[in-house]
Amino acid sequence: MDSFLHNIILQPMNRSLQDKVVLITGASLGIGKALAFDALARGARVAVCARDIGKLNETFKNVPEQDIFKFQLDVADEQACYAFVAQTINKFGKIDVLLNNAGMSMRALFEDLDVKVLKQLMDVNFWGTVYMTKAALPYIKRSKGVILGVSSIAGYRGLPGRTGYSSSKYAMQGFMEALRTELLRTGVHVMWVCPGYTTSNIRNTALGEKGQPMRETNMDESKMMSPEACARIILDGVEKRKRTIIMTTQGKLTVWVNKLFGGLADKLVYKHYLKEGDLNLPE
Repeated sequence: MDSFLHNIILQPMNRSLQDKVVLITGASLGIGKALAFDALARGARVAVCARDIGKLNETFKNVPEQDIFKFQLDVADEQACYAFVAQTINKFGKIDVLLNNAGMSMRALFEDLDVKVLKQLMDVNFWGTVYMTKAALPYIKRSKGVILGVSSIAGYRGLPGRTGYSSSKYAMQGFMEALRTELLRTGVHVMWVCPGYTTSNIRNTALGEKGQPMRETNMDESKMMSPEACARIILDGVEKRKRTIIMTTQGKLTVWVNKLFGGLADKLVYKHYLKEGDLNLPE
């Protein structure tokens, strides 16, 4: 059989995370934390990082040392990303799955925004993904593993008050799609996932117009997906090597309407954020 068809169709069916090494960024809270514990429950060993090493140590204090590696890291630091990967290899000898989860958000109209905020989001959400992927790629190729990015509907449809966030997620998805095509015949699987609103800390730490943490949100968390449910969907997708995952009906509808009826999407999205009331949008 042609090797191209072999790589696409006849990939191994058993993709359990048992005995795999999973590297997760932004793992001290929210989705990243849930991903780490779910991966451990599936039999994986995990390498986790976050900017706050104290919080990371506290979060995983009861995990046996042979199953976890903890590292202090800001993913916007390219050399630190390489160090994280190198020390993971020193401990575990391989990397099978890279989960690019670290990210930050924002809430401010562009006309009020200090552009340093947009750059900061690009440095973390886009460049952090690029740095980690570049550092881990030789080992992922060796294991014919999975590279994943945690994205957002904001990567399909620009959202008001989120110019930096949308830009960074669009860039990340373009990077992932190009990389997936480059690696099509290597056995490496590249994918991204788009959770809906999740009860994570990302909204409370979203940046305002001058880069200050917002620390509050108008959103009702009782209607949101839990990080644990989100992590389960993500890791099920990793094991099944899904192409992309959009987790909510609203998200799927937004992508579909935006593709087919762009003008209508503009009006619906504007109306949604006007009703949400956290932006100074004219009535």
